[in-house]
Order: sequence, then C-alpha cells, then structure tokens
Amino acid sequence: MRNPVLTLTLLALASASTLSAQARLSVAPAQPEPGAVVRVALRSGEVLDSVRGTMAGEPLHFTREADGVWRAFGAIPIDASRSVTARAWAHRSGGTDSAEARVAVPEVKVVSSQLAVAPRFSQPMDSATAARVASENARARAVGQRSHATPRLWTRPFLQPRQSVITSRFGTGRVFNGVVSSRHLGVDFRGAVGEEVRATNRGVVALVDTFHLAGQLIYLDHGQGVVTAYFHLSETAVAQGDTVQRGQVIGRVGDSGRVTGPHLHWAARYGSLSVNPLDLVRLTAPLGQGSGTGGQGSGNPKAQTPDP
Repeated sequence: MRNPVLTLTLLALASASTLSAQARLSVAPAQPEPGAVVRVALRSGEVLDSVRGTMAGEPLHFTREADGVWRAFGAIPIDASRSVTARAWAHRSGGTDSAEARVAVPEVKVVSSQLAVAPRFSQPMDSATAARVASENARARAVGQRSHATPRLWTRPFLQPRQSVITSRFGTGRVFNGVVSSRHLGVDFRGAVGEEVRATNRGVVALVDTFHLAGQLIYLDHGQGVVTAYFHLSETAVAQGDTVQRGQVIGRVGDSGRVTGPHLHWAARYGSLSVNPLDLVRLTAPLGQGSGTGGQGSGNPKAQTPDP
C-alpha cells in the first residue's frame, strides 16, 4: 500500500538549479478532512532566503522556524473532493525553485441533525432578505481575504472561546424543520445568556455587527489569513480596530439571529475558506498536549446554528 505521506515534485525554473535532494514539501495531517486547517512544511538542505506558496487558491505564509524548517498554515475547502495541491516557491541566492505536494482528501459521510427554529427563519427568503444575507456573506469572506495582508499577531497557542460542553461540531449537516439546509461551519458551545466569551488569541477586531443569520457577531483578524468569529452574542465588549489579547472577554453568550437557544457559535476562516476552528487549537498546542478539547463531550445536538 502506498504511503499516504505526500510526495514532492521539484520543478526547476530555467534560471535555477534544483533544491537539495533531501528537500521535501509535506502537509500534516496527511489525509485531512474537508474544512481542515493543515500545516505545510518545506525542509531543505539549502539555505533559503524566503519561501512563498499557494494552496486551494489561498496564499501560504511561510516562516522559518527555529529548527530551520519553513512552515505555514493552509486550508482544505469544505467542498474539496479527492485531492488538494500545495505549491511552494523557494528563493535563494542561486535562483528560485518550485515544489508541489498533493494531498488526498478522504470522502467523509456527513451526519445530519434535526433542528427546529422560528418559522421566519425556515421559510424561503424574500428578495431583500436574500440580498442582505448575500452581502453579509461577502463581507465575512472579505475579512478573511484582507487578513492575508495582516502580519501574524499571535505568538501563543489558540484557546477555545469557552470552557463548556461542545453541543455541535464542525461539518455536520443541518436539517431545519424537516428541510435539508447546509453544513454546520463552526463549533457550538453551551452557554446561558450573559456568560463570557473570550478571544481565542491576540488579534485585531475586524468586524462588529448584527447579521440576519448570525445575530450579533465579532470577527477577529489574527493575521496571515487566520480569522475567528463569534456569533449570536447578547453583548459585544469591543469595537472595530481594537487590538485584543488572548483570553480577553470580548462579548457575552446570547440567542440573537437564527438559533434554537442561547449558545456560542465559534467559526474560523483561512482567507475566504471556512475551516474547523478546533484545528487552530490542535495545530498550535505544545507537543504532547493533544487537541485541547478534553472534557467537552458531545453534548446536546439540539443547540445548534447555521453559518451565515
């Protein structure tokens, strides 16, 4: 059976020689699910001045770490099928070389959950409401796209926004009032109205507003394409442009927008792509500390909400 670890193809440009034979471009995990955040790494025996790259249409922001490896976050689109390709361009004094790695994306069976929401949210949208939702979705994507121009603002691992039971996980199918709707593009945490919501890492407040589906919300730009969002709040404690610190209280749990009850919906983007926010916790946790989700449990799948 072929090893699932990604293979490397080095494509030398006309003006440059190839990288060292020991060079390797890799993606971890080797078989990520749709919507996963991944680590892309370039290892080389050569001294490199800089590395840039792309994956799934989004830039990769490589940083040389203490062990000499160039690493970046990347993302697997939620609708990815079969494979996604990462590409890197390594720049050094002798020229530029390119590397390519293709990762297999396994087919995932989507588990659906039955939800009951207020009738006004389950009926077909009128043209004005549909236009509002489309505009709000575009604004959310734009926050992620602009984040690629923001330098990395965090130095410590990501936290969860609440230490409470997770009631719905990323990627589940949503059936509202018996009608198949969409996939759940976030993680829901149990909470009563007024309980604290904390910033999961240092960042700049990119958006504070009230959306039709997400209710009162906050978007934080953490830099290098990484954005987290906090939905259905009852209160917000920050303003657009504020710099917030890891663990700072930024708002309070609520039941605004399309909900089945009060809770926090935590979402994340890498650029314009919706991703599993718990992957940020797992991928930045110190070695040996696991996923950082211990003690959460599966909770009650009834307390859920859709992504806007």
